[in-house]
Amino acid sequence: MQELYIIPAREVARWWRAAPFWMSLGLIPLAWVGAVWGGWTVLLLPLVTWYLFAAIDMALGLDTGNADPETPESHLFWYTAVTRIWPALQFATLFGLIWYVPRADHLGALETVVLFFGVGVITGTIGINYSHELMHQRNKWERWLADILLAMVLYAHFRSEHLLVHHRYVGTPRDPVTARYNEGFHRFFPRVLRQSLVSAFRAEKQMLARKGKPWRAAENPFWRYWTLQGAMLALAVALAGWAGLALFVWQAFIAVWQLELVNYVEHYGLTRKHLGEGKYERVKPRHSWNAAHRASNWLLINLQRHSDHHYKPDRRFPLLQTYDEDEAPQLPYGYPVMTIAAMIPPLWKRIMNPRVKAWRRAYYPEIEDWRPYNKALNPMPR
Repeated sequence: MQELYIIPAREVARWWRAAPFWMSLGLIPLAWVGAVWGGWTVLLLPLVTWYLFAAIDMALGLDTGNADPETPESHLFWYTAVTRIWPALQFATLFGLIWYVPRADHLGALETVVLFFGVGVITGTIGINYSHELMHQRNKWERWLADILLAMVLYAHFRSEHLLVHHRYVGTPRDPVTARYNEGFHRFFPRVLRQSLVSAFRAEKQMLARKGKPWRAAENPFWRYWTLQGAMLALAVALAGWAGLALFVWQAFIAVWQLELVNYVEHYGLTRKHLGEGKYERVKPRHSWNAAHRASNWLLINLQRHSDHHYKPDRRFPLLQTYDEDEAPQLPYGYPVMTIAAMIPPLWKRIMNPRVKAWRRAYYPEIEDWRPYNKALNPMPR
């Protein structure tokens, strides 16, 4: 890895430094190209999102510049603007396509399925990722934007699960999203779908109980989640009947699959040390995989600087720091390549298992028996 360096706040504020993070907006015209032209163009969204950005990563290499973490909020306008305008653009694109495609005689059934597969790639890769950035902010309207984005993929409970469970219990048996060592993605995915919903609801129920209120209380955000998701489903039906509903659900499934592929990659095999009696060490950069690949971090608004996100969850994405090998474990490639590898368990294990073992030797040489960590058998955190 190249030597890290600091970017001064006055440089961070320049619009041209924020401009590469706006590349995601270029995916929206590609969705409409596929819808209008059909044929091979329906493949453009996954081809560009996965393969083109993987190729650009190889060409541009790593970005080891760290923005001054004390850069004031007023300097970040051009960065935050893209996450704030995306929900409206995604809403218009998604439901515009749901209205248009069933009426497009030039699109066959296979073309339609592939096109909305690509739509799910961007509502997951970009939409859910931007919702993740928005849900971590303190102002309510950005959190509302996060909820709207998540409702468009029928995964609104992700906000509760992520903020109340994942960040608190990452690397412990209580966090469903921490992928276990040697657990293939095809086992991880159904387990997370089931456990995340349950853990999110339980976390909100427990929070209300501490205030002396039942889960049915109006403050339970699940009422908002269900209402928004119901409204999205109703709109899809109103625009295109059962075909609209099917297309909406299909893209939502693909979006969630994209999210959980990323979740699988972010913490695979990385666990916090159990200190005894349900106590665990605090979260450190070493408990998330870090990736400094330039182009995919532009596309994913620095999500791959995940080690710092868990260390300092309140940092906005332009201020997230990257680390060298001594402080955080490094992925060999960016997420576009690593998520494809995750779909092929033998390949994934060949790439990642030796890295997990090296991480264990480096940070926890005193632990001799890793079976409780591998199988999530350690006590639940208190």
